[in-house]
Amino acid sequence: MKPTVRRIGVLTSGGDAPGMNAAIRAVVRMALHLGIEVIGIRRGYHGLINGDFVKLDFESVSDISRRGGTMLYSARSKEFMTEAGQEKALATCKLLGLDALVGIGGDGTFNGLLALAKKGISVVGIPGTIDNDIACSTYTIGYDTACNTALESIDRLRDTMKSHERCSVVEVMGRHAGHLAMSVGLAVGATVVVMPEEHLDFEASVIEPIRCARLSGRTHFMVIVAEGVEGGACGVAQRIKEELVLDTRVTILGHVQRGGSPTSRDRIIATYMGHEAVKLLAEGKTCRVVAMDGEKVVDYDIAEALQMTKGLEQYGLEVMSDLTGIDVVL
Repeated sequence: MKPTVRRIGVLTSGGDAPGMNAAIRAVVRMALHLGIEVIGIRRGYHGLINGDFVKLDFESVSDISRRGGTMLYSARSKEFMTEAGQEKALATCKLLGLDALVGIGGDGTFNGLLALAKKGISVVGIPGTIDNDIACSTYTIGYDTACNTALESIDRLRDTMKSHERCSVVEVMGRHAGHLAMSVGLAVGATVVVMPEEHLDFEASVIEPIRCARLSGRTHFMVIVAEGVEGGACGVAQRIKEELVLDTRVTILGHVQRGGSPTSRDRIIATYMGHEAVKLLAEGKTCRVVAMDGEKVVDYDIAEALQMTKGLEQYGLEVMSDLTGIDVVL
């Protein structure tokens, strides 16, 4: 394959996700395989505006796949959201001689790539977020690791919860999406899962399942709450305490879910996506987002991808409803 680009930049933007380093490694190794130079842009679009970069080679990305976070760091840039900021970023691309740019992140990252594409830069996006809320992709880098991190923490909580016969309300990340909460809830066998997508009847969806579990002999209860739910875990816990007079404790897992060594799934998917991103650029394609359609690597136009919507996985909702007795209404 004869590449149409000679030098590309790669950056990570927005919230970090385990597996981003594996994607960076794949981008660099595939580019070098095709005779393309790679420049790492540090601190996302903020770094692109300010010329914060490092040349990446074979050795510089060795042994990074097992590390969490991102070796290129990440930052949010209000300046890049302005026309003047985008012009500065474009000037950096020209100064460094970048023929193309690979951006790893979420919708905000993709909107930035689209803005640069309109100014003539060839771009490809890779979805990396623990929230799994990128509409064009059934899976995003970091999701599996975040799920497993939450599971380990909740399994530990369950031990002490059983000892004291408590109701534990655990808040997981996910912004305004309930994908992470649903998967974690299914995996830990939660009594209740509360997600922002559902039209919540608190009595039917939270109080009654806990009451039924108690009547069945349970003396401890696990409630998983997505952070985007109104009132959050504290609000849910307070209502449970008031209506059922239970010893209720809140645990907010927070940013611990973003850290840690990525799972094999995140490393492999990230590697596939990084490889495909460079392949697309080498073929002369631009303004694309690499995505997963089930287990298949696909790609979409960025503008088209940003217009897509993504709901919760229906089969998972059916299973959760059958096993918990909660009638989930979306």
